[in-house]
Amino acid sequence: MTFTEAQWGLLAAYRSRGSEAVSGIEVRVYQEHPSKLIFQYVLRAEISRIRVPSLQAPARTDGLWKHTCFEGFVAVSGTPGYCELNFSPSRQWAMYRFNGYRAGMSVAEITMPPQLTVRSLEDRLELDAVVELRDLPGAHPGHSLRLALSAVVEDDSGTLSYWALKHAPDKPDFHHADSFVLELPL
Repeated sequence: MTFTEAQWGLLAAYRSRGSEAVSGIEVRVYQEHPSKLIFQYVLRAEISRIRVPSLQAPARTDGLWKHTCFEGFVAVSGTPGYCELNFSPSRQWAMYRFNGYRAGMSVAEITMPPQLTVRSLEDRLELDAVVELRDLPGAHPGHSLRLALSAVVEDDSGTLSYWALKHAPDKPDFHHADSFVLELPL
């Protein structure tokens, strides 16, 4: 699957067990000039029934996936390693590197933190994240990126639902190779 800048993808709930408050999640990712990768998420829902983390000062924070959070997994085609990016509506973020499937995890050293913009409306939550391509190992012109795009949504009861472009067969596992279905040429 290859997206152009204008195309939006729809995330699906794992085994159709999404929150009743959520009507859908749209996502797109594209390159903005040679140095930036833009992730855009739109969570369409009765926002009053979703636990949205309150705005904080932007900061690297672990454990964001335990609450409403948007995620991107980025690999350079032909390599086993990948990066995990977590973007919270609180404006907190995390970025990790893996040498292979859930192996060799380390905190990613970056040159510039992701820039997060969050808009909360009655019927939707929007999050835009701007990431420096130089912070993604091997992301150079002429290469292609493989991406897995996903979200975790916490409803007002505290129940988490898991959303992705494509899910692994056995459980919600955004790291699984089957989830990396989006290709983005640089």
